[in-house]
Amino acid sequence: MPKSRAPYPAEFRQQIIELIRAGRTPEEPAQEFEPTAQTIHNWVKQADRDTRRRHDGPTSAEQEELRRLRRENKQLCEEREILAKAAACFARETDTIPPTSSGSSK
Repeated sequence: MPKSRAPYPAEFRQQIIELIRAGRTPEEPAQEFEPTAQTIHNWVKQADRDTRRRHDGPTSAEQEELRRLRRENKQLCEEREILAKAAACFARETDTIPPTSSGSSK
């Protein structure tokens, strides 16, 4: 499994993007600095999406909103499952519903 590293600072990414927009290829700063050419290419693509120069994917703000909504949805589903189990348990304790049978109906 590859080692994970801390994200590059936003200022550093922006400086690399400006170098590319000034005419350098992603391979040139990749040789001089640590990020790979593919990483630099990805940064430029995302920056173009964020500034609406590209329309082939979500902006950074849209990606963050999706992450937030997915986390919230997961939490709500877990809470609903817990509440359903608790309601079933309380109902059995108070004998308001019969216990689950083996599937035969009378």
